[in-house]
Amino acid sequence: MAREINKLPPKAATAITAPGRYSDGGGLYLVVSATGSRKWVFRFRWDGKLRDMGMGGVGNVSLATARGKAAAARLLIGEGKNPLEDKQALKAIPTFGDFADELVAVLSAEWRNDKHKAQWSTTLTKDAAPLRPMRIDRIETSHVLETLKPIWSEKPETASRLQQRIARVLDAAKAKGFRKGENPARWSGHLDHLLPARQKLTRGHHAAMPYGDVPAFVAQLRDRDAIAALALEFLILTAARSGEVRGATWAEFDLDAKVWTVPEGRMKAGREHRVPLSVSALALLAKVMPLTGGKAGAFVFPNQKDASLSDAAFSALFIRMGLDRGAITPHGFRSSFRDWAGEATNFPREVAEAALAHSVGDATEQAYRRGDALEKRRKLMEAWAGFCERRAIESKVTPVSRAKI
Repeated sequence: MAREINKLPPKAATAITAPGRYSDGGGLYLVVSATGSRKWVFRFRWDGKLRDMGMGGVGNVSLATARGKAAAARLLIGEGKNPLEDKQALKAIPTFGDFADELVAVLSAEWRNDKHKAQWSTTLTKDAAPLRPMRIDRIETSHVLETLKPIWSEKPETASRLQQRIARVLDAAKAKGFRKGENPARWSGHLDHLLPARQKLTRGHHAAMPYGDVPAFVAQLRDRDAIAALALEFLILTAARSGEVRGATWAEFDLDAKVWTVPEGRMKAGREHRVPLSVSALALLAKVMPLTGGKAGAFVFPNQKDASLSDAAFSALFIRMGLDRGAITPHGFRSSFRDWAGEATNFPREVAEAALAHSVGDATEQAYRRGDALEKRRKLMEAWAGFCERRAIESKVTPVSRAKI
């Protein structure tokens, strides 16, 4: 026969004053000490021994709450779990602030720029302040929205970075086993239904073109007979950095495998990066190959002296195109690509980040992710090239001459 529960009267917590242990049934007791303090205790048997687990003081925990905690403990025992050990495990779950600080410390080992670390720290300390004291497994969509909404319209760029970094922290927490379920800070398919579309301004010091304007811009590039225009189009199609494209040599390309391998010495993070080449990127390479014959040591996009293009070549191109250099930068196209991938596609965030040669997750997660998702990224880059050519596909292919750089 089941043990009787809920035996204490509703006002027992305040009405009972004599020292002692008063049973509510089911293992729950009201314990009144000789000094008059009152607390709830759950008593259970584990491995043949009686164990007591505190449920909180009467001043903070009502009888109804204590009964709920006792019921949850009984369920754990029924599943063969020790409620005391489960309670200790929950205590080991860190707060958002502690875990975020730990993650920044791990990631910063790969960052060459101290300013980058400072930006992450500021974002996750100052801007994410409402989340920092919360246990990381208890953060829900409502908490993320409460953090983002005050700055979403007033400081869209700061808010965008904050959303992405909160999502990164929560993803890492899930990889560590501290969270379960979907990420409440993810944008595509979640927050994009709850917040106004993000304004496309600039990212850091790099002005970014809204991704919706990229196809028309690519069409303009294809109207120009210039090495710089081709190099910039290749930069857009591969979502690469300016220096990586300008310094590319034919030795880095395996055209049969459709892969461009940028050596670690030319990468910002100091790690080799493989770039899957879309059909459009391969066609562009075929167009410039006659300039150098594809010789291994030759630059893919040479200037008139067969040296690599300078960064000023892109600035000069923008001037010739009548563009405001303060409103567009080569690096900004990486932001355009990232916004497109996050807002207009269903590709996983980690695939888009890998395409940008960004690390995803903490050191443990990265150790288990041995591959670089090359084939998944190939599908992503092919889709990006198709998007970029939406209004550029009809552009004519014209021979390249060295006369115009």
